[in-house]
Amino acid sequence: MSDDELEIVDWVHFEKSRAELGAGFIRILSYFREDGARSIGELEQAMREQDTVALVRPAHTIKGEARQFGAEPLAQVAELVESTARLCIETRRFPDELVPQVVEMRGLFNRTVELFDKATNPLLTRPGRQGAFGRKVTNQDFGRI
Repeated sequence: MSDDELEIVDWVHFEKSRAELGAGFIRILSYFREDGARSIGELEQAMREQDTVALVRPAHTIKGEARQFGAEPLAQVAELVESTARLCIETRRFPDELVPQVVEMRGLFNRTVELFDKATNPLLTRPGRQGAFGRKVTNQDFGRI
């Protein structure tokens, strides 16, 4: 496992969640993928429209779901966006300083989902040729004269 994978996902926490959620794990993980993609889009839209209030809910959603699966770096960025947006609502200003974090979130989210897929999809972790179906046939000359 690369350092990048260890920094993006706490695999001990991930496996603990997998064990606790049991049969519902894959379904709940699919909600993370769907909700996260939607929330990232909403954050980007809120930044384009300079809508501070619209930053809070999607950041809160990503924060909670990322923490559930051990994706702490993603959760930390989302928490920063959420808390800064809440403060800016109170002070009645738009948090322009969050542009780099919102941009970073899409890449971090995509990488996190990629790692989750790699950990949960046996087709992505199976050794051998990629894209090959079944086992490699090694007796092609058998029976030929």
